[in-house]
Amino acid sequence: MNNSVLRNFLCGMVFLGLYGCVQKEKPNEFKKQSFDQTTNWTILNKTDAVKEGNVYTWDLEIKHPLNYVVQVVFNKLAKDSLKGKLQFDNQKLEGVFQQNYTTYDDKIVSEYQKPIKVNGTIENHVLSFETDVDFNHIRIIPHFKNPIGSGIHHKEWLSMHQSPEKQAVLKWFKEAKFGMFIHWGLYSQAGGVWKGTRINAAPYPGPKVAEWLMHAFQIPREKYAALAKSFNPDKSFAQNIAKLAKDTGMKYVVITSKHHDGFALFDSKSSDYDMVDATPYKADAIKELYEACLNEGLDFGVYYSHGNDWNDGSDGSYSNIKKINDSLGVFTHPSGKNLWDPSPNTHAEYYETKAYPQIKELLELLPKLKLIWFDGEGFTSEEQSFRFYKMVYDINPNVLVNRRVGWEFGDYLDAGDNKIPSGNDTLSKYWETCGTTNNSWGYKSYDKDWKSTKELLYYLIDIMSKGGNYLLNIGPDGEGHVPEASANGLREMGEWIKINNEAIYGTSRWKVLNEGKEETLLDGTGHRAAKGFKKTFTSKDFWFTAKDNAVYAISLTPSSKSIFIKSLHEGIGNIKAISILGGNKVDNWKQSKDGLLINIDKPIESNNGFVVKIEL
Repeated sequence: MNNSVLRNFLCGMVFLGLYGCVQKEKPNEFKKQSFDQTTNWTILNKTDAVKEGNVYTWDLEIKHPLNYVVQVVFNKLAKDSLKGKLQFDNQKLEGVFQQNYTTYDDKIVSEYQKPIKVNGTIENHVLSFETDVDFNHIRIIPHFKNPIGSGIHHKEWLSMHQSPEKQAVLKWFKEAKFGMFIHWGLYSQAGGVWKGTRINAAPYPGPKVAEWLMHAFQIPREKYAALAKSFNPDKSFAQNIAKLAKDTGMKYVVITSKHHDGFALFDSKSSDYDMVDATPYKADAIKELYEACLNEGLDFGVYYSHGNDWNDGSDGSYSNIKKINDSLGVFTHPSGKNLWDPSPNTHAEYYETKAYPQIKELLELLPKLKLIWFDGEGFTSEEQSFRFYKMVYDINPNVLVNRRVGWEFGDYLDAGDNKIPSGNDTLSKYWETCGTTNNSWGYKSYDKDWKSTKELLYYLIDIMSKGGNYLLNIGPDGEGHVPEASANGLREMGEWIKINNEAIYGTSRWKVLNEGKEETLLDGTGHRAAKGFKKTFTSKDFWFTAKDNAVYAISLTPSSKSIFIKSLHEGIGNIKAISILGGNKVDNWKQSKDGLLINIDKPIESNNGFVVKIEL
């Protein structure tokens, strides 16, 4: 950083929220340190460039592989010729300069709409900038979704993450492979509709998924809380859902113990806004589902929205963050915060009086808990995220924490909502994809776009072949009933898994991920909703998983009497035995340099395909 004026200004500020708020878990446990968010900015001064004509070039070093925003800073904007072409390595940006922001010292900031992506293969880069406009400097800033921590807690986090307890539960997670996600709460009664208007037609920007009902319609806290007065689900919901997860072949269940609306499905001592105190149900729904799952032999996890709480979390520290960002000329994304009817407390007070205590309550309530799925990290500071992680570890080191606790303190990654990474992606930790059976998470009464069994199986085996976990969601209605189409699709998946489970549980990625069909990346809930699913499969398409000395070749179509698998050619090693899962050992096969040819007595007629086990 070589803008001394900016640095001196920042060093004199007391950062709140995202930029260095210090929370103490125990006296003197944390040293007070300010976190300067500009530490990982790259500033390219005009005077330091190599200039040829109207082209300015810099050699620069960027260490962190992230998405970055590029800004051009001016003392003042010219009246004409406001254009600039920028090239970062092989990425090109082009735009017309306009005033997007101003800084505390009255500089004008213009921002390219498209970010640049820095991968992890090189640190040295070249940036060239072609313009006739007089500018001051260029700023390369981490995208708001990718904050970079100070690293002061990394060593302590790593020691906890690498502890025997954490590694043991991570081993369980890697072997479990397939779990059930449950989005359920007060919003489930509304079914994605408020006062006769569907959430997709709601007047305010933001996600149009059912659990965001309060945000989409900007419903005042008191009016939304009135939904609790009629929330009285079927008493058998826990047993029904646990059995469905078992029948589907899932190994663990994760439910929204508190979503962004702030309502807790468990009996909380730190808030009356919960299932026992605010509803006629008068029982702890989380504890009931926990016990039902354990009885079915399933492991249990809870989702908890720590960053967003529209009932008690104030504005999520938005105004504090925005004040600082405005002074720097940096965009502040609302990140799902309550800006229409925020509670009168501060966000820091919400953490102290509700979020931290409720995490402690859940850990004590559920001693066999396997994981906590945090969400809504948004403006959670580095100190606050670390405190959540450390609190979980101190109370029960056998509990995994996901990425969304914030600031890279999670034990594993999530690829994103309904997102499957490419097989070529290099990921720093083990990962999981969470997905839906239609295009909704919470219950949306009018979303009938149910994914077929084959589509769901495709996502499952694609994820398995890439070495991840699949957390597949259901959205029960207000009575706790799972929509019939969703439940039927899951049970059909279960029938396939019952036969072919050996190719799923405890497997890892093989040297070849798949052959035949090129991968079609699932790129978000909205992507699937808009594009649908048009993929078809042939007898030439296989996905592979591996375990011990076995390779599993997975097909999604019926077979003929001959099965040919190119990837299992002579070069992969000697084959000891071949069998069809759920069927017989195969004796008639031939391995050549071109592949493996298997001959069977009669075709496999299953519409959802089959699995060949090859022992090497």
